[in-house]
Amino acid sequence: MTIENAAFERYRCSPNEKTSSLRLLFGTAIVVVCWMAATALVLFAGTYAYIVWRLPGPSSGRYMQDFLASPIGILSALTSFAGIWIGLWVAMRYVHGEPLAALFGFSRRIAGGDFLKGLVAVLITSLFSEILLYWLQPEIARGPIALSSWLLFLVPIALLAFLQTSSEEVLFRGYLLRGLAYRFKSPLIWAVLPGLLFTSLHWNSASTLAINACVLVSIGAFALLLTLLVYVTGNLGAGFGAHLGNNLTGFLLISHQEGYNSFALLNARPLEGPGWTSLDAVLIAAIGIVSTLLTMLLLLHRRSPLKVGTNKQSPR
Repeated sequence: MTIENAAFERYRCSPNEKTSSLRLLFGTAIVVVCWMAATALVLFAGTYAYIVWRLPGPSSGRYMQDFLASPIGILSALTSFAGIWIGLWVAMRYVHGEPLAALFGFSRRIAGGDFLKGLVAVLITSLFSEILLYWLQPEIARGPIALSSWLLFLVPIALLAFLQTSSEEVLFRGYLLRGLAYRFKSPLIWAVLPGLLFTSLHWNSASTLAINACVLVSIGAFALLLTLLVYVTGNLGAGFGAHLGNNLTGFLLISHQEGYNSFALLNARPLEGPGWTSLDAVLIAAIGIVSTLLTMLLLLHRRSPLKVGTNKQSPR
């Protein structure tokens, strides 16, 4: 398996002269402010509507937590990621003087074929990892959502999951990676730093230290794969698809998080719950790493039908 980086070199050299470290930092601050503003709007407006309109969901008396744990709360929380897109548009237009599409790749458009390949590959390897997780902990129950309701929410959830995952990709593997790679040659900066930032956002205070560690290791490995896909293709398309496939599995098929299981057909034992041992955490991390390696083989091996980066793209 050989890895070429000609496409990435075109991508990393595509920013204009306004992409300085200071402007990159200022642009990142704009994105964070817009993201936090959108999150605050969703939290406070959603909680108010949850109380006033008495929307269906938990009623523990902790109104904001009850809202976020409700089906409408989960949907609303996903919309808050629109703040990242808004912030990136502002930063690219007014700080860097470039179109937002410049972040998608050297061609300034998403590689649709790579998107589908990334999606299919992760759906396949997610099934493999779920089988191993079931072997480790065979506590799976049917979710509370009826099949008719699941089918009704299938498209909205998929669209909102795409909003979430694409915003994260265009921020961490697009804006930050591209900007840092333009300024610095070392992958320890342009690859590792955005990956560490992305991984750290998945810390869950409700989980034990061992479970947090195994989750962060698994997500860190997945983040490295997403970065590798950009390195190979010079485009965010494959990462968009892979990330979406990963999150769709958790949102719609088998949930491992108690706070995000309202729309899943099946609910596994929540990772934030009690009873997990240190050995369980090691095995969960190992399953995550193996699944990521299998995804890498599917997307990068020269004989794989899902190999990405085979379609040559020219800039618009």
